[in-house]
Amino acid sequence: MLGKRQVQHDPTRQEALLQEVRHRFGAPVHGPVADQVDAVARLLDGDDGLFVAARIVREFADEANTELLSQAYELHRRTGHRLVVDRRNYRPLWEAAGSQLRWPLFALPGGFHPYVQVAAAVAVLGAGAPRYARMTDPNQSLTHVFEVFDLTAVGWEYGRVRVDTDAASLANRLISTASQLREAMEKPPPLPPPVRELMRRNNTVDVYHPLDNRVVGGINLGGELRPALLV
Repeated sequence: MLGKRQVQHDPTRQEALLQEVRHRFGAPVHGPVADQVDAVARLLDGDDGLFVAARIVREFADEANTELLSQAYELHRRTGHRLVVDRRNYRPLWEAAGSQLRWPLFALPGGFHPYVQVAAAVAVLGAGAPRYARMTDPNQSLTHVFEVFDLTAVGWEYGRVRVDTDAASLANRLISTASQLREAMEKPPPLPPPVRELMRRNNTVDVYHPLDNRVVGGINLGGELRPALLV
């Protein structure tokens, strides 16, 4: 129930929206990333769109975890070195074997691109956080948002991922949406360890233009996290 009115969901429409977002947008599509993000966000309007947005973030996080488990297994098979893959905190994994791992977020089997479909889905969840929290428990979605943020941050630090304006935009959207989801919850959970670790830092990373090697700004993840989440 939402207020005194039954909330209606259309699973068939949700599946159609999911497939449209999956196949109409992403890396193969020419055009500015920001325009694609806006188009996906418009498509995910309404209650069905909110649930599709949550599903996109969940699927993306699940596939990233599966890929890293596969890489850890392969490294153990080849080297005998056992690695722990903990979805609550990927940082120890990358600290132990970062140079031997491939950052997975650009090539997951579901076809969602982190800077396009995932960025849009995260924005939709954030904008609809109060309503989403009235329709369902947002805790799982918050967990997935933090998980994608953790993977994004370790990619910058250990995975040799170039931080361009699209990458910085994704990080800012993840931080904003985490804040909005927590604000919509009666009892938000404790902040996860990788977020608390980054909050203690104050370093700025150069942000590049997406199409060339020009530095166009900087981003300080600790400086973004503290005012957004320490409330």
